[in-house]
Amino acid sequence: MSVDTIPIATDDPLNARILSVSEDKMQGFYRNPIRSIAKQAGVSADDVVTRIRAMLEGGTIRRVRQTLMATNLAPGALVAWKVPEARLNEIFDCMFQQDPFSGHVVIRTTDEGKTGARYRLWTTIKVPKPYSLEKHCELLCEKTGAEAFRLMPAKSIFALGVGHVRRRSMEPGDRAEQPAEPRQVEVVELSDLDWQVVMALKREFAPAELQDDPWANRAEEAGLPIEQFFEVAEDLQARKVVGRFSTFLEHSKELTTGERVTRYNALFHWAVPEGREIEAGREVGRHHIMTHCYWREGGPEFGNVNIMGVVHGMERKRVFEHKQAIDDHLAACGIPLGYTNVFWGGRSEIKPSEISPTVYQEWCASIGVDVETMEA
Repeated sequence: MSVDTIPIATDDPLNARILSVSEDKMQGFYRNPIRSIAKQAGVSADDVVTRIRAMLEGGTIRRVRQTLMATNLAPGALVAWKVPEARLNEIFDCMFQQDPFSGHVVIRTTDEGKTGARYRLWTTIKVPKPYSLEKHCELLCEKTGAEAFRLMPAKSIFALGVGHVRRRSMEPGDRAEQPAEPRQVEVVELSDLDWQVVMALKREFAPAELQDDPWANRAEEAGLPIEQFFEVAEDLQARKVVGRFSTFLEHSKELTTGERVTRYNALFHWAVPEGREIEAGREVGRHHIMTHCYWREGGPEFGNVNIMGVVHGMERKRVFEHKQAIDDHLAACGIPLGYTNVFWGGRSEIKPSEISPTVYQEWCASIGVDVETMEA
């Protein structure tokens, strides 16, 4: 089959089998992720390489990379920004294009009059130690003209994964037999050797790099024998620094095939009684539809919400049905809701946040900022 005739649609049966594994089932570090995907999907390694390469080149997949638990490498937060409406898209572009430490950049909308409705721009931010998240956001306000921001660092993580293809068939209320296990957020100190491996691990794969043994060149890039590279990577995994090997679909734009991976992106907010955040997060996070679920403090700007999560779907009504099922489950568990809301995603761009202190120092120098003034 020639390159031009390789199917790149997500609903192609072979692609769907591969994506059902490669999107979010490859948790941790694998010495040979290609063969591991092939084994779990029940296909050949050659098919995995051929199809993922074709989908990456064709834009169905936007990136392939080893993710890291960035919250364990650099302090981070979800940030809601209040910006002048007339400059919303301009400031969106600044955040996405000019700040290497902003990851997800999304314009969100909720019903007029709802708490927090004026906070239209939402980003994720990571700022490596010893620099300050708050000072970084104040600098972005100065550079972009944003009027105000609300920092919402994660206190605990209950769900983190994508898997848009396998989530298409989920029914409202589908959930694990047991509540989700909370993951604590704690920044891990890395040695110079660790950083060598981290920087080689996290870089996106170009299509030509996707092969049966994808780490050989990365070990060479890090200046290490392959066995030592593996040992350091596995030690990083043991310290909860490594996330998953993943193919990220282009889910916010129409693909070249004319399909949409997903149409609606909803950020759910729940305010539960103080002291019951872990219990509530575990019950929300056990629902399979949740791609993200965190304990974050929204403060008075957002009705004092403390559990937040993201759901994607093809139909707005269906997304509401998923939320209602979760609300009903919380009620059945005896967890009252003081407030709840939905922020709908519109324009969005996603890139991995930089997490290296060296990169932060270089960025500050490039914009004429004394990096010492940015220290926490």
